[in-house]
Amino acid sequence: MKRETIDLFKDIFKVLEPPPDLTLSQWADKYRRLSSESGSKGGRWHTDKAPWQREIMDAITDISVEKVVVMSAAQMGKTDAFLLNTIGYYMHYDPCTMLCMQPTLSLAETLSKDRLMPMVRDTPALKDKINEKSRTSGNTIFKKSFPGGRITMTGANSPTELRSRPIRVLLADEIDAYPPTAGAEGDPLILAGKRLTTYWNRKEVDTSTPTIKGASRIEMEYEHSTMEEWNVPCPSCGELQPLEWANLSYKVDADGEVESVTYVCAKCGVIHSEVEWKDHFNEGRYIAKYPKRKIRGFHFNSLASTFFGWDKIVKGFIEADAAVKKGNVELMKSWVNTELGQTWEEDGEKASKDDLLKRREKYHCEVPDEVIAITAGIDTQDDRFEIEVVGWGVGHESYGIIYKRIYGDLKQQEVWQNLDEFLLQKFKKADGTQLRIICACMDSGGHFPNKVYKFCKARTARKIFAIKGKGGADRPYIPKPSKNNREQAYLFTLGVDIGKSLLLQRLQIEEEGPGYCHFPKDENGYVRGYDEDYFKGLTAEKQVLHYKKGRPYFEWELTGETKRNEPLDCRNYAQAAIEITGLTLKEPPKKETGTQAPPKRTKRRRGNRSGGIS
Repeated sequence: MKRETIDLFKDIFKVLEPPPDLTLSQWADKYRRLSSESGSKGGRWHTDKAPWQREIMDAITDISVEKVVVMSAAQMGKTDAFLLNTIGYYMHYDPCTMLCMQPTLSLAETLSKDRLMPMVRDTPALKDKINEKSRTSGNTIFKKSFPGGRITMTGANSPTELRSRPIRVLLADEIDAYPPTAGAEGDPLILAGKRLTTYWNRKEVDTSTPTIKGASRIEMEYEHSTMEEWNVPCPSCGELQPLEWANLSYKVDADGEVESVTYVCAKCGVIHSEVEWKDHFNEGRYIAKYPKRKIRGFHFNSLASTFFGWDKIVKGFIEADAAVKKGNVELMKSWVNTELGQTWEEDGEKASKDDLLKRREKYHCEVPDEVIAITAGIDTQDDRFEIEVVGWGVGHESYGIIYKRIYGDLKQQEVWQNLDEFLLQKFKKADGTQLRIICACMDSGGHFPNKVYKFCKARTARKIFAIKGKGGADRPYIPKPSKNNREQAYLFTLGVDIGKSLLLQRLQIEEEGPGYCHFPKDENGYVRGYDEDYFKGLTAEKQVLHYKKGRPYFEWELTGETKRNEPLDCRNYAQAAIEITGLTLKEPPKKETGTQAPPKRTKRRRGNRSGGIS
């Protein structure tokens, strides 16, 4: 055979031979270019700059691994590392059919426009793979075709795409934000997973920041995996260990700025600076709790990040801790989820009846000086009305004024007249100032809804509104009212679960100030109604985790000590009433005459309260 023929065959076989094996991190380091849209300055991808990403990326392209789960802190480069790099790898190196699922269709559109196409534009190896200008080539915002495959972008709320053609690679992003069901089709993650079954070399990647313990999709996926934690070596003893918030120490200066942050080794106890620890990050690796499991699962928190300093995490904690002390735990929930990459445990606690009974105090007046406005909540029973009148001070510090039961036959006009007279009365402060009820919410969910609507419509000018309670954590507390009833009265369909959660937070505040709940004692023959039965009813429910068709959800249930929860409902309705008014509860301005505003009550610490994370 002639030399020219031999060389020709060598060239042919060279073209036909499969490409050399590259892991995802190797592919990214060689080919990937970052776009300005990714929040970076652009340029080459370097996995060494984010060492906690390497093992996860390489697991995604490991042929022996069918599923990869990533439960982590937020803003850690998950989109670029585990979604876009994976799409780029399979588009360029191993063409196939892919599905990238976001929580909603609008987020899928944003990812396609703002992240995917800029990556294709700026990465030379991908630039010619998609003909973006031609819509006839099978390319739309949500579908991108390339030689040998396609990528479909969809939302977990779009059942049509979740049950269409087979796919080889499923990328499921932020799965804790997915709806419980895609229309009437069922769990979107399960639906999408069924499209993988025809491929022997299928791949599924699930990523998310976790949410509530017991209800978190990513937590459930992670707990069925190898459960691998990011570990780094101590600068002194070299012991590999996970980075844990409990081992971090910080100092704050007089202005509240973070002065220094250090970390103590869990093995040798030596304290090192952030820089000293991060110098050893490239020696870190993941250690599995269950190494023999087939699903690879990874967890890391924001202490592993090289994108920002530990002082940012500390500042977030300080702000969240301050909010907890004021009765708002939402910031701490978010901090635990987004910085620690851990679920928040709703422990199902309820306020203590005995603690609240001990909290009762003498006002020495009908209404304390600190009260700015008064509202009422009315629960409608077959033989009575139960009403609570609540005073509101600065920052929603509340003062129980009176809890009243008005008995009678609701079919008769007399009991309605008695209720109206009660709501018309004025309540006095020590200086003689009189306050009226500025808004009241009245339950219409009993056996007399039309009577309630008629009563409330005639008193709309006094802001007495009919309400109906609806459960569900996704339902807004105070929605826009409707007039969809026979009397055409304003009707607020309250998200009572949100209201109860807010009330529980406030009842657990132990220091007087914003959100704190005061309760009065009877005095001078004036019966206010805050007896033991009231506090039994106020603390009658707690949140309990249930499952429906395999999906977790929380529901408020009676605890068993009493079946009467009217005081809880009345306080919830009075709380809703102050929200409906839209009042900004701030310190009243001082009078121009020079008269001082009433002095603030000295804040008294009610027991011990920890703002930290255990």
